[in-house]
Amino acid sequence: MKIAQIAPLMEAVPPLLYGGTERIVSYLTEELVRQGHDVTLFASGDSRTAAKLVASCDTALRLDPRLLDPLPYQMLQLEAVRRRAGSFDILHFHTDLLHFPLLGAFDAPAVTTLHGRLDLPALVPFYRGFDQAKVVSISHSQRRPLPDAGWCGNVYHGLPRELLPFTPSARGYLAFLGRISPEKRPDLAISIARRAGLPLRIAAKVDRVDREYFETRIRPLLDQPGIEFIGEIGEHQKAEFLGGAAALLFPIDWPEPFGLVMIEAMACGTPVVAFGCGAVREVIDEGVTGVVVSDIEEAAAGVKQAALFDRALVRARFAQRFTAERMAADYLDVYREAADPGIEPVPQSRALLIHAA
Repeated sequence: MKIAQIAPLMEAVPPLLYGGTERIVSYLTEELVRQGHDVTLFASGDSRTAAKLVASCDTALRLDPRLLDPLPYQMLQLEAVRRRAGSFDILHFHTDLLHFPLLGAFDAPAVTTLHGRLDLPALVPFYRGFDQAKVVSISHSQRRPLPDAGWCGNVYHGLPRELLPFTPSARGYLAFLGRISPEKRPDLAISIARRAGLPLRIAAKVDRVDREYFETRIRPLLDQPGIEFIGEIGEHQKAEFLGGAAALLFPIDWPEPFGLVMIEAMACGTPVVAFGCGAVREVIDEGVTGVVVSDIEEAAAGVKQAALFDRALVRARFAQRFTAERMAADYLDVYREAADPGIEPVPQSRALLIHAA
């Protein structure tokens, strides 16, 4: 197929450091190219890809100190897509809401993966107004606030099979990876580690909007024994960081649409101890790849339970459910149905079918 992947411009594809959406766009794009599809990636000029690259800005906008307003670059990207749309079998957007008013102007069918949270009041009238837009969820939990949106598929994230190598044994610490923010609850991760009696290593980005939270709520906790704050890490550092951990702590208290870090840990053979919010129960195979808990006491006990898991089985379950090959196969089903509505739609992700088996 001739496929256009339209990525956000705030980060490169793949991102240098943090950036879950752009990372998934990269994994999907490269796997589709590997399978022989003709793929064009619309992204920032510092992106790295085997696909054809169409850039609307030289560098990722988050890293450009001259940037005052991202909107002109985003408009240039949409115009570049509009001009070329007729040469594609499918347009696949990952750019949130900005392109929706133009969907009728594109000379190709389009689908949009929704990567963020959907429990925001303004989204109800928005999706009612754009009820013909074909959208893809990244978990069934993500859909709950908008059951009547134009869902045309559910596709769980996937990683290249060999991106993160299997680590057969841990080095006796717990890991927290992601963003420092109130909804990710790094404070609870610290409490869990202290209760479990294990060191905690925190590799996390601090966005400008979360700087005050970090300084007032988290930094004072970092002086406790066994707590190490590393800061933001890149892709090449994840294997050692996650692979060495006895467990990944994921103590979220918000409706996480997916939770990419969970499958990154699983790829290393590292089990996950997570609070049961959002998509957690869809991603974790209870008792196999992780433990789902509801409070600090259960989490501390879950750490001890997870330490006994077969790490090779954790890795094997990742390989069954969360590879880039499976993700690409699911998206190709979505593309074909969108391009030819007569095709019988696929009801759910292959990863969910394996999970339910």
